[in-house]
Amino acid sequence: MKVFQTICRQLRSSKGFSVEATPYVGFSTSYSCGRKKKVSIYEEVDQDKYSDLVRSVLSLRSHARTPESLFDEDALLYGPVSKCKPPKQDDQTKTPRNWFPLLNPEKRVTSNTASDPSIPLKIPLQRNVIPSVTRVLQQTMTSEQIFYLERWKQRMILELGEDGFAEYTSNTFLQGKRFHEALESILSPQGSSKERHRNLESGYIESIQHVLKDVTEVRALESAVKHEGLKYVGLLDCVAKYQGKLCVIDWKTSEKPKPFIQNTFDNPLQVVAYIGAVNHDASYNFQVQYGLIVVAYKNGSPAHPHFMDTELCSQYWSKWLLRLEEYTEKEKNQKLQKPD
Repeated sequence: MKVFQTICRQLRSSKGFSVEATPYVGFSTSYSCGRKKKVSIYEEVDQDKYSDLVRSVLSLRSHARTPESLFDEDALLYGPVSKCKPPKQDDQTKTPRNWFPLLNPEKRVTSNTASDPSIPLKIPLQRNVIPSVTRVLQQTMTSEQIFYLERWKQRMILELGEDGFAEYTSNTFLQGKRFHEALESILSPQGSSKERHRNLESGYIESIQHVLKDVTEVRALESAVKHEGLKYVGLLDCVAKYQGKLCVIDWKTSEKPKPFIQNTFDNPLQVVAYIGAVNHDASYNFQVQYGLIVVAYKNGSPAHPHFMDTELCSQYWSKWLLRLEEYTEKEKNQKLQKPD
């Protein structure tokens, strides 16, 4: 330092040269004359933000790495694992091998003078070897549907017990049966006004009052249908006009809200299966292009009507044909495996 001060005094005394004192002079052992100090990219990192990660990585050096520790490390590095399911491509890419039209191009819509058009059709269901729509859907449920159904069943058994669950199932079936009977008496011209008034006290009937206002010209009630080409049968709830359009109407009860048609699971497939059967059943002298699923609630809250236009019906018809083909294939394989 003394040497530097001596040099400065000598320079001041020299002619034509002056040195002014600077407010601060820093010294470094490294050579930095004329160069701007480089800033490391690591110095720009928010060290407080990643301090937990650094400590975690350093602590893992002294311990054996396990699957659990690897998952924890990945969570710190990349964040939590996304639970999104991959898009399903099965039904989107598959097409039915044997296509069958939803509408019957050969069917003539005529007025049947032999029967009273004001009385809805009610054809009894004949038990035979032809599979029903319900059976086809039950036998071709996806593994995901089976898993969630079984999980719900086990949860209910844990809550209610075996006997309690059996009683719950029986009561649910009985409520559905009474609901359909009440609807039949309301929609049938043969139903008495006394029965209609009594049925209005039901929460389910109260739930669908705003839907019933738009239901007119009932053509069939609790009537059997048979698809003569595809060989399946079913028992539809109702065929009537809803807001002026002839529909196959399916009445459903639920304890949980189902505001979207996706919440109704396989019900749209059931509806289009009945539509196709009506259009290919000689017992019906009309054709149907639309569907309607009405979900009623026991507490009387407004029901959710899910209208199915021609485009939506066409999409679900393709899916129904695939399920029907799957059922037929399963039945064929089971017959081949049976010993003679």
